[in-house]
Amino acid sequence: MAVDFKTFSAVIPHVTRVRKPILLRGRHGVGKSQVVYQYAAAAGLPVVERRASQMTEGDLLGMPAPELIEVNGVGASQFRPFSWLIQACTEPVVLFLDEVDRATMEVRQGIFELTDSRKIAGWTLHPETLIFAAVNGGEHGAQYQVGEMDPAELDRRTVFDVEPTIEDWLAWAKDNVDGLVWDFINTNRNHLEHAGEFEPNKVYPSRRSWDRLNECLVAASLLQAETVKADAGTIFNLATAFVGFEAAVALQDFIKTYEAQVTVENILDDGQIDRTSDWGINDHSALVEKMEAKEVFKTALTTDQIQNLADYFVSLPSEVAMKLWTVAGAEGNEVDNCIKLHQTTATDGTLVTSFIVEVLSGGQAS
Repeated sequence: MAVDFKTFSAVIPHVTRVRKPILLRGRHGVGKSQVVYQYAAAAGLPVVERRASQMTEGDLLGMPAPELIEVNGVGASQFRPFSWLIQACTEPVVLFLDEVDRATMEVRQGIFELTDSRKIAGWTLHPETLIFAAVNGGEHGAQYQVGEMDPAELDRRTVFDVEPTIEDWLAWAKDNVDGLVWDFINTNRNHLEHAGEFEPNKVYPSRRSWDRLNECLVAASLLQAETVKADAGTIFNLATAFVGFEAAVALQDFIKTYEAQVTVENILDDGQIDRTSDWGINDHSALVEKMEAKEVFKTALTTDQIQNLADYFVSLPSEVAMKLWTVAGAEGNEVDNCIKLHQTTATDGTLVTSFIVEVLSGGQAS
């Protein structure tokens, strides 16, 4: 059974507490490496990353030293390990072995020993060093040119099949990608990544490729509000290269109407409720999801923001209104926001308290 990143983050401390090696399996570009780095940062540990697909036996065993050592009166050769192994053996680190299923069999045998005994070539990992590995195998392995992992390899690891949700990406992206890209994915969620089979030589979107495209567009200043429409052609060509033709077309269409998009700030800060007057349930629901993803209710809203929220709240279809109420009152959010909203009278004279009662009684039309 696949787990999302929220679930993985919740259970992983129980595994690392007893220093068991961890294997993440999942499709390319879903953020396996990123979640390892996030865990390491939270644990205060440096990451020592090695791509097993690019390793040779020498990377594991070390290189022959020019001087000999004496063993029972006989000169014997010795090997000097590379810096990554010395670091993992002399200080606590997260040892991250990526693309293990793309490694040669000889390298995989060495990694097998390192994972099983925490030793290799006479060196022992530091007692607090943690081992993470990542592969593209598992449920999606047939789509990749990778070697299968046999039962003995899997038995030495704690295996997690990761399938992050769109909410996982949106929560991460709110602080890491441009608002236009975030709004596009939130509105066009089917374009975040390809879910079906992959045709050979065709470019498809992934979480990683959207991050790379965003980095390119931001660096080139192509997402500036005042020029983004004029730059739409360049953005389309870049998007085609990064995320494929279909996603690029959708992004180009989105940019053409981006000025008409209503943001969370338009509602909470500017009170532009009239811009949603012709919206349907799906449009309102998407905006509420945007509020949730941006965690706007984690901190106390201002008096003006509460008033604007109340005006928007009483304009909503009943199911969306209850969705917004649930989001605002979710565990971990600022409780006073719901209390103040409950006590507020909308600009049109509607009491939020009365509106909630009406919704609960089924009296408000969808």
